[in-house]
Amino acid sequence: MRIEAIIFDCDGTLVDSELLGNEVFARLACECGATMSAQEAMKAFRGRKLAECVAEVETSIGRSLPDTFVPELRRRMAAAFRDRLHPIDGALDLIPSLALPFCVASSGPREKIELSLSVTGLLPYFEDRIFSSYEIGVWKPEPGLFLHAAAAMGIPPERCAVVEDSLPGLQAGLAAGMTVLALGMEDEMIPTGVRRIAHLSEIPRVLFDDPIEGE
Repeated sequence: MRIEAIIFDCDGTLVDSELLGNEVFARLACECGATMSAQEAMKAFRGRKLAECVAEVETSIGRSLPDTFVPELRRRMAAAFRDRLHPIDGALDLIPSLALPFCVASSGPREKIELSLSVTGLLPYFEDRIFSSYEIGVWKPEPGLFLHAAAAMGIPPERCAVVEDSLPGLQAGLAAGMTVLALGMEDEMIPTGVRRIAHLSEIPRVLFDDPIEGE
């Protein structure tokens, strides 16, 4: 099947935000009584809806987090991103070189996506092609966000490729009927039918010169 568009996740796929964001999350959660490291938070929460992550912390500490938790998390995360966020290696080379339509589809709010892309120099390539779960009310692993992005680009889902770095994202891409690439993930975490890539520079070869076996 010929690929006519690429849908990128944002965190951990275009911008190197996973560990940084989970450092902020874990630190604030610990201030509220939880016990977790950034690595533990990343393993437990990567690619998941923030409300689910908050609910798990509340279960672990046996009480509700303060109403200020999420706003304070957003504030601290934005500050950390402005100071320390970098693009994923290869993103600034790959994205300008793409000749086919592409977009970013993330479970994060638009403000976070735009900030992440802005501080890493990627925003000019995506300004009119940003899709957020918060704006359509569907989160990964449901396929709705990717299907919405494909429809907005006018490309059939089966002719779209998804680039992801989390299990919920991979599951969403498969459920949408798209070709799915897992960036930098361990093989045991990758569902059947997904191709693993170690670096963004592999995308042109994998999608256009070396199709996934069986297609």
